[in-house]
Amino acid sequence: MPFSADLQTWPEAADSGRSARSVRRDVIPATVVVPCYNEGLRLDEQAFARMAANDQIRVLLVNDGSTDNTSERLALLKARAPTHVEVITLRKNSGKAEAVRQGLLAALAGGAEILGYYDADLATPPEELIRLIGIIRTSDVEALFASRVLLLGRAIERSSRRHYLGRVFATAASLALRIAVYDTQCGAKLFRRTSQLRAALTEPFISRWGFDVELLGRLLAGTPDVPPMPLDRIIEEPLRAWRDVPGSKLRMRQMIIAGLELGRIGLDLRRRRARRSLHHRRAITKPAEHY
Repeated sequence: MPFSADLQTWPEAADSGRSARSVRRDVIPATVVVPCYNEGLRLDEQAFARMAANDQIRVLLVNDGSTDNTSERLALLKARAPTHVEVITLRKNSGKAEAVRQGLLAALAGGAEILGYYDADLATPPEELIRLIGIIRTSDVEALFASRVLLLGRAIERSSRRHYLGRVFATAASLALRIAVYDTQCGAKLFRRTSQLRAALTEPFISRWGFDVELLGRLLAGTPDVPPMPLDRIIEEPLRAWRDVPGSKLRMRQMIIAGLELGRIGLDLRRRRARRSLHHRRAITKPAEHY
C-alpha cells in the first residue's frame, strides 16, 4: 500500500468482524511517536518523509538526549514536512520508556484522538503502520498492539533466538498481566484517546525495557478514579511483514533485564489493583450523610 493511500474506507476492519466507522478526510491525523537515540547513521529520512506526506499521520520525533548527529537529521526531516513532523528534544538520555511517555503526553496535549509509538528502525514497514491506523480508526478498539506471528502468507523475518526468547518473555508477561498475550514487545502500538491512557501515563514507568508490559498493565488496572480499560477493547493484530534490523539496541543483556523487570511490574500492578479495590470498597460502605 503506498504512503498516499486513501484512508476513507478500511475493509480490514469489517473483515475482522469489528464494527466499522466511516472515516472523513478531515479527521485529526493520528500522532505517531518515534523515540530516537543516536539514530544518525540508520535513520531513513526518505521513508519518514514519505510517511509524513500522508495527511492522516503526524510524526512526533523524540530526541532522547542523543550525542551523535541525530538532532541535525531530525531538524532536516522537520524542514521537509513542517506541518506533519514535530521534534521534541530531551536534554539528557532518559531511556526509551520515558521518551515514549513524554511523546504520548505531548500528543494528548496536542489534541490527538489516535496516537501511538513506532520504532525508528522501521522494522514494522510504514505501510503496515498505515494499515493498523485504519483498523483502530474504523473500529471501537481502544488499544492495538502489533504482533509478530509467523503465518503462511506473512513475511516475518525474525531470528530463531529472538523468537524463542520472545516466547519465554511473553509467557512471563502473561503471568504478570493475568491475561494471555502473544507479543508485548513489537515496536508498533496504537491507542485511542481515553481517560485510561491518560491515567496510565501520569507517572513515569518503573521499567526501562519492559515498559510495554507495564503500560498494558496500567490500562487494565485502572486507578481509584478511572475504571480499567475493557479487555475486549484491546486487540493484537498480526503483522503482514516485519524484519529484524541490524543495529537494534535490544540485545541479549537488555532482554534479560526486561525479563527481570517483569517481577517489579507484577508487584506494582498488584499494588494498583489493590488500591483501586480498596477505594471501591470504601465508596460502597461509606455511610450516607444526613442533613
